Formats: sequence, C-alpha cells, structure tokens
Amino acid sequence: MPEGTIISNIEERPGDRGSLARASGNSATVIGHNVDEGVTRIKLPSGNKKVLKSSCRATIGIVAGGGRTDKPLLKAGRAFFKHRAKRNSWPRTRGVAMNPVDHVHGGGNHQHIGKASTVSRSAVPGQKVGLIAARRTGLLRGTKKLKD
Repeated sequence: MPEGTIISNIEERPGDRGSLARASGNSATVIGHNVDEGVTRIKLPSGNKKVLKSSCRATIGIVAGGGRTDKPLLKAGRAFFKHRAKRNSWPRTRGVAMNPVDHVHGGGNHQHIGKASTVSRSAVPGQKVGLIAARRTGLLRGTKKLKD
C-alpha cells in the first residue's frame, strides 16, 4: 500500500485476522516502508507509531460508525440496554457505598475508604481493590513528551 493510505483492521502478526484499529470510526495511516527489512511503519489511532511486517494484511478505509460517542445517551434506559448487550458492567456501585462484607472499602459511619487506597502487587485477590501497585498518586503535573 502506498504511503499515506488510510487503513483499518490491521494484522499485528501475519495471519492473525486483524487486531489493530477496529473500533467504530477508527483508522491508521501508513507512514512508510522499509523494503530491505520487509517492515512497514504505521500511525495508530492513539498516535503511537508501530513497525509491522509488510506481509500483514489490512482493510483500506476507516471503520463504519464514526461519531457514535458524540450523541449523549440521555437516560438510564439507553445505558441499560447498551450494557445488557455487552457484559454486566452497569450500573457500577462504589465500594464505599457497600457494606464491609461486600467490599474492602465498605462500612463506617461516613463514606470514606478509611485506609490508603494503594495496594501492593503481591496482595491476595480479595484485597486487591483501589490503586494496584501504584508508582505514584495525585494530580499529574507538567506535560507528557511524545517520542517521534
């Protein structure tokens, strides 16, 4: 494919049937080819650049359904039916609103966690709620530098 081509449903490894740029309205761009090494550079929807084998297949064009998230759901019923088709992830109850038997953050006379929200990577499964193996917490200060 020529450089600058808009592509979607890209194979990460040859023959894996497409795994990149598949969400509605998404697309990636071919940046360039290295014929000697047999690799191609693409720019993903996230802005990251990725080097793939040139034998990986892709679909030309963007994925249908762009702008799906622009329209607000407006009411709980639409959110209910949206999530019913996917998985049991809605509505989400906060841990602090639960009882101590239901969640680590539950209980107490006020809705507060009551201990540090960070938890170690080696914690047992029932204890692993909150910020797991956090390197840092708090507000993000400064700007993130992107590599070209």
